Amino acid sequence: MLTGGGDCPGLNAVIRAIGRKGMDYYNDEFVGLKNGWAGLMFLEYYEMQRKDFSGILHLGGTILGSSRTNPEKEEGGYDRAIKHFNELKLDALVVIGGNDTLGVAQKLHEKGIPIVGVPKTIDNDICSTDMTFGFDTAVAVATDAIDRLHTTAESHHRCIVVEVMGRHSGWIATHAGIAGGADIVLIPEESFDINDVIEKIQFRMNRGKFFSIVVVAEGFELKEEGWDLQTQEKDDFGNVRLGGIGDLVAREIEKRMGIESRAVVLGHVQRGGTPTAFDRVLGTKFGIAAIDLVHEGKFGMMTALQGTKVRPVPIEEGVKESKIVDKETYEIAKVFFG
Repeated sequence: MLTGGGDCPGLNAVIRAIGRKGMDYYNDEFVGLKNGWAGLMFLEYYEMQRKDFSGILHLGGTILGSSRTNPEKEEGGYDRAIKHFNELKLDALVVIGGNDTLGVAQKLHEKGIPIVGVPKTIDNDICSTDMTFGFDTAVAVATDAIDRLHTTAESHHRCIVVEVMGRHSGWIATHAGIAGGADIVLIPEESFDINDVIEKIQFRMNRGKFFSIVVVAEGFELKEEGWDLQTQEKDDFGNVRLGGIGDLVAREIEKRMGIESRAVVLGHVQRGGTPTAFDRVLGTKFGIAAIDLVHEGKFGMMTALQGTKVRPVPIEEGVKESKIVDKETYEIAKVFFG
């Protein structure tokens, strides 16, 4: 098994469930590939023992390590991955990761490697599953931060802009905004210019509310031309490094309205630390379902939460596009704007 991409609360719950059921019910042996696809590319691995699956349920991060290594960017990468898979005499590979990691898994499956996927992302942007583990923890962290920022914003009559993760989808921003009582939520799926934001804040001031909380997803872009915050730095999957939209929005609010404004970037604190009970349970369910899929020979499939049940769906369906925030959910958030 391997874990790829950004770390995520609940990863160790998945690993634990796969290992415990695999060993106790199926008499499986496990090889842990270290640091995502790098483990398969460079033969970095270890034979996992039962003790490796003990005492890890509550831990954040991943005991296997992770990276954004992309076999497609390595010369002969896929051929090397297949060669090493065969050298290790593996019967199957469980891949726990997000869109990029599972995208590689799908291509290797098409090349004949028996793979089962487990969707993982705090952004909650993988299709065919209602929710991914890690999302609930990230929302809880962001909501707690918004709760704490409310008091200082109100005391000092400030506008505080909270930047949260969300490259293509604003699920964290929307859910944390609703739960934390944000006054405006800005997400990649919805278009705003700075005047829209100013109008909402002015409306609050006219009602005697001299503070505001604005939640913005890192991938949000203002309509105005010339405000491109993206750097040229990219990871191996071609993802541009994001950041800075919170500072930009805060500066523009202060400049245009004369309101003291501050930006708070939550960053990686959202993906770190102890997973919530919900994410521990969901990760456990996904892990149990994944090892069952291996023994049922249902390769090229990934686990998915649909309603209250975990069901298998094709990996190809999960990674075909990013799952965006639906209009109905965002309309709920908009009720409380201003």
